[in-house]
Amino acid sequence: MSPAAEAGTDGSPADGADGGGLRALLDDVAGGALRRLDAMRPCFRLPADVTTDADPNLTLKPLGELAELMRVITVLHPLPAVRDAAADLFAFAWKEARGGELFAELVHGEPAATYPVELYGVFAAAGLRHPGAEELIGATTSLRRWRVARDDHTRTLGVLNAERRIGLPPHADFADVLARTGLGLRPEPWALDRTGAYGITHDVFHTTDWGRAPERLPADLAAYLRLWLPAWTHTWAEERLWDLTGEFLAVAACLPGRPPDAEQWARFAAARTPDGAVPESGDPPPPGATEHETFLACYHSTLVAAFASTLARASMESEATP
Repeated sequence: MSPAAEAGTDGSPADGADGGGLRALLDDVAGGALRRLDAMRPCFRLPADVTTDADPNLTLKPLGELAELMRVITVLHPLPAVRDAAADLFAFAWKEARGGELFAELVHGEPAATYPVELYGVFAAAGLRHPGAEELIGATTSLRRWRVARDDHTRTLGVLNAERRIGLPPHADFADVLARTGLGLRPEPWALDRTGAYGITHDVFHTTDWGRAPERLPADLAAYLRLWLPAWTHTWAEERLWDLTGEFLAVAACLPGRPPDAEQWARFAAARTPDGAVPESGDPPPPGATEHETFLACYHSTLVAAFASTLARASMESEATP
């Protein structure tokens, strides 16, 4: 039975036809995206030269994103079938990381790089540890070089969140760094470009530990987001930037007391392909596109679809619980 077919049988409280329809839609989005991601496994596999010559943006980054978002779904989605499918993909990512040995090699090769620590933090938070990687990470993050201020404050939030997950002392004050991010500065909403928009979504994700701890988002920033998210989401959907639209839907689900926008979700869901994938922007790749081309055009937005629909579904359950 598909996750969507299980909707309404998981013991969640009934909340009327509209709420039930939205729950079914969210479950369908999550279930379809997970099935498509499962079919994409060969494209997530790491090449033999991953620690030397391979482009990390095309190898490690997709696998790390898969691990991050599958772990969220495993923890938060109310349907067992959806959680199980995500847990299987998370286990696949850990296997590709060779039980953590990959991170030991990456840190040994690039002691000052932050991305191996960020990637390892996803697994460490789930209780998956590698002693060799831990020893090297402990040594490199204690260096003065590690505490040098970074220009990208959003990325620094990600590093601080990884340190918290692993159990390392933070190299900077989280609240101080957040105040210097795009979100912390609360830019004029009409001046938000695409780069700034992605920065704001990730400020929220790092602050809330990818939706697990929404209470960590300061009240003034949550109020700013509540005010402007509807307009931003509508604008990016009008431009058919589905990946960014999905990220804003995920941000909305990180705000306590804000129910999912059924109209925006219907619009986003309509951008899917019959197999459950979501194109990053516009239409899906044309017939005849290679597997790799299709993967690059759809994998991240499909991950975001599974993630955002999970957060929205979990928020509905949380609000329905007395």
